[in-house]
Amino acid sequence: MSAAVPGTREPQCWAVLPAAGIGARMGAELPKQYLQVAGATLLEHSLRALLDCGRIAGVVVALHPKDNRARQLPVFQDARVWTVPGGELRSESVLAGLDAVAERAAPRDWVLVHDAARPCLQTTDIDELIEAVAARDTGGILAEPIVDTVKQASPDALVERTLDRTTLWRAQTPQMFRLEELRQALNQARARGAAVTDEASAMELAGYPVQLIVGPAGNLKVTRPEDLPLAAWYLQSRITGASL
Repeated sequence: MSAAVPGTREPQCWAVLPAAGIGARMGAELPKQYLQVAGATLLEHSLRALLDCGRIAGVVVALHPKDNRARQLPVFQDARVWTVPGGELRSESVLAGLDAVAERAAPRDWVLVHDAARPCLQTTDIDELIEAVAARDTGGILAEPIVDTVKQASPDALVERTLDRTTLWRAQTPQMFRLEELRQALNQARARGAAVTDEASAMELAGYPVQLIVGPAGNLKVTRPEDLPLAAWYLQSRITGASL
């Protein structure tokens, strides 16, 4: 990462995986992180991607307080994984995870926050994010440039205008920031009652620059039932070595 100061250690990388949601939009009996795809749950795929990156010292998974499923998964036996109770909101779960990381890490260590419902993340994507953040010493996120024509709609579903897509990106995860800066940014956003849907939003509100690192289209978020077959295709193609 950044150059070390004599008498100090290099900043380490940690990860937080918020997985306390119930996945209501999936319409399934199980929370979506426990849906099976390509031989494992979404949660297992996402967690393994982080653990396969040798630069990550440990991963905190924020679970629903009544979740009894996660600890039955073999991947949770890895010594680098520990769990904390999550909150009702994603930001609350992330904060719980960051607080747990802070008990082991230094304030200027880096934290990568990743969605449990993004099972197709690859180690190479994580490495590229870490390298880009280290090169500029500036937090950043994986994101995908929008190629579709984008319309802004009125409340009655009529087109108001066409947006300039050359300036628009679709945010992905992981999102990587300094531990203490992200903790403070999320706490400030909560104190202001600001709705933040990702970590970058909180950092932006706090005045920090956030860089965009191009992420692959395959790093999709499973939100609706129709997303599962596509995620399965990406994962299975990787297993069989097919070209994507």
